[in-house]
Amino acid sequence: MTNIMKIKGYKAVITYDDEIELFRGEFLGLNGGADFYASTISELKKEGENSLQMYLDVCKEKGINPKKEYSGKLPLRLDPILHEKLVEIASAEGMSVNRFIQKTLEKNLGQHHNR
Repeated sequence: MTNIMKIKGYKAVITYDDEIELFRGEFLGLNGGADFYASTISELKKEGENSLQMYLDVCKEKGINPKKEYSGKLPLRLDPILHEKLVEIASAEGMSVNRFIQKTLEKNLGQHHNR
């Protein structure tokens, strides 16, 4: 089961808050926060459309790019033993650590990679 909802080309992660007994959506990849709540999925989609439109309107009014721009850089902290093993395996495969991590992520996240 995926917890991602697409609304007007934007993706939102959907969770259920049992304390308030509502579904919560939060848009991903935006320069600011835009979340929304509802008790049913159909209501959630409508609330998401409204929240997104308000967010986009504010961005347009203020001259802000609504989408976050990713640099492709990811700071990563590893346990030293894991780091050592990573270097060994990448070297044995004839790759840099960076390339090994990228290929591993592509392989494991590829099924979720759809732009």
